[in-house]
Formats: sequence, structure tokens, C-alpha cells
Amino acid sequence: MEYQSSTDMNGVCSSKLVTEYLCRNGFGELAIESKKLPVQDQSETSRKKAEDESRLPALEAAYTTILRGLGENTERQGLLRTPLRAAKAMQFLTKGYHETIYDILNDAIFDEDHDEMVIVKDIDMFSLCEHHLVPFFGKVHIGYLPSKKVVGLSKLARIVEIYSRRLQVQERLTKQIAMAISEALQPAGVAVVIEAAHMCMVMRGVQKMNSRTVTSTMLGVFREDPKTREEFLALSKNS
Repeated sequence: MEYQSSTDMNGVCSSKLVTEYLCRNGFGELAIESKKLPVQDQSETSRKKAEDESRLPALEAAYTTILRGLGENTERQGLLRTPLRAAKAMQFLTKGYHETIYDILNDAIFDEDHDEMVIVKDIDMFSLCEHHLVPFFGKVHIGYLPSKKVVGLSKLARIVEIYSRRLQVQERLTKQIAMAISEALQPAGVAVVIEAAHMCMVMRGVQKMNSRTVTSTMLGVFREDPKTREEFLALSKNS
């Protein structure tokens, strides 16, 4: 790469010797690219916000229709702003449709010579059952066996958030979390276990207060090696 002056680089590089070295080795271009990313992220966030706002009147009208269908007076004080509040709440509870793992992982994957199990457990999870639009919630336990790459631990919780903030069934949610981690990190294996209470079984239907649903997805070595799977299950259960 040919050397460019500080003027050519729009001020990214100065005339100092160290900066000259960085420019010659491509770091000046890298700095420019890193500055572009926040601008792109802000633009995408603005687009998504505008999209949500454009859909808000239709959602608000739909909730007004539902309330009237229930026999409620939507003009009474307590319900005047309920359709709007409910519409905004639903948009928040399903905001995962606007997000991908690449929105949050960007620079949080690191090269690391670590090949032992990593577990993050008891991640709080809240989602909406797609069959009745009522909540289910519980804990998520995630384990993976790195293959020279690790991810910032908080990003695992963010991945759970992306897929749980959608209309879901627990079985699919479990698999989506596992597949997303596997795709991003290419680890030797991924394990995900979710234990949740479903309000469609508690508030309605059979009305069983203490029922819990447990689902799991095992990929790679967790699926192939019983000892590795048993180690994860034992560690994820320990308090």
C-alpha cells in the first residue's frame, strides 16, 4: 500500500513516524471503516424507529377494536390511552424481529487459545407464546466448547434477548439460540437448555400453577459425546 499524507487521509494520520507506520500498514483505512460503522448503525436504528412509528396507528386501531369487541367503553378515562400503550408494548415485546446477532456481536468475538467448556446459566428470559399471545418466562442455560474463538459473555444474554423478543414457541427458541451461537463462533459444540413457565397453562386452559417446560438443543460434541453432555447438564444445574 502506498503511503498517503495526512491530507489524503482526511486527518486520520498525522506526520508523526508512528502514525506513518500505521498508515502504511493499512491501519488508517481500518480507522476510517470503524468510524463508518456507528453512522451506519445510527441510520439503521433511525430506519427501524421510523418503521415502528409508521405501523403504530394500525396497531392502536386494532387494540381499540379488540377492547370494543370485549364490550368495553374505549372512551372511559382508564382506557383512553390503553390502545396506544398496548401497541407500543407489543412493539417492544417483539423488537427482536428488527435485530440480528450481527447487530450485537460485531467486535465482541475474540481469538483465544481456550478449548474448555464455557457456561453462562440462569439467564432471565421473557417471551410471548405465538398461540395465545400470553407470556412464557424462565431461565436459559448456555454452554459452548470454543474452537479458538470466544465471545463476550454478555453477548450470550443478548442473543437470548433477540430471539425471545418475538412470537415464539419454546422448542424453536431453544434451537434458534443454539444455531445462532454455532454459526457465529463455529465452536466444537453448543448446548442450550431452557426451563420456563407458560401462562397459557397457568392463567387459562388446564391452569396448572407449578408446571414447567424444559427444552434442550445439543449441537456438535454435546450431541455426540455423552460425557460432555453430562458435564454441561451437571454444571448448569448446580447452584
